[in-house]
Amino acid sequence: MFPGSLGLSLGGRALENGTWSYNAIQIRDFATDKHQTVDDTPYGGGAGMVLKADVLENALLSIAPKKRGRIIYMSPRGTVLNQSLVKELASEDNLTILCGRYEGVDQRFLDAYDVEEISIGDYVLSGGEPAAIIMMDACIRLLDGVMGNEETAGEESFSNGLLEYPHYTKPATWTDSNDNTHDVPDILRGGNHAKIKKWREEQSLSLTQQRRPDLLNHKD
Repeated sequence: MFPGSLGLSLGGRALENGTWSYNAIQIRDFATDKHQTVDDTPYGGGAGMVLKADVLENALLSIAPKKRGRIIYMSPRGTVLNQSLVKELASEDNLTILCGRYEGVDQRFLDAYDVEEISIGDYVLSGGEPAAIIMMDACIRLLDGVMGNEETAGEESFSNGLLEYPHYTKPATWTDSNDNTHDVPDILRGGNHAKIKKWREEQSLSLTQQRRPDLLNHKD
């Protein structure tokens, strides 16, 4: 599953030139029996299987301590990933990301190694790998030199606590397949950068009020 989409486009070029790197570890390689068992039934009953603490520890100990960095478990019950946390993670030299499967992970392993739990949203996936790729992508694009225009990251949704303003490009007038005509707002074509800046700020605020009013609770 790795690098998956991270091996393409901006992330792929950054991987090729060494801006970031990864090491995908197969947990099954650290099982202790001939069947390479990595999970077992949960104590107390219930559906699903739970990844074993001893096997996970063996896998973790294969990573040099100085290379582990923060240990993160992709989990629906974790802290929800946002742009502020992405910036924090992107500043780290190393991260170890645990991708769970089945019912979850033995809590004793999470406690023993002070593992952080991070969620990408209020829904459940079949495994932690897609969630890890999303989190990694969000971090990688913030690394120096990955995006061509360094100003881009500062103008995106959530960078200033608001949703991003609308964008338009050529042609100035576009007629859709239903014969309806759509024009670029006049203010964007006038060349008055102060007015454009003010319009964009107003649009960001309006969109945030409509779609994500919860974000305004965190702004002055």
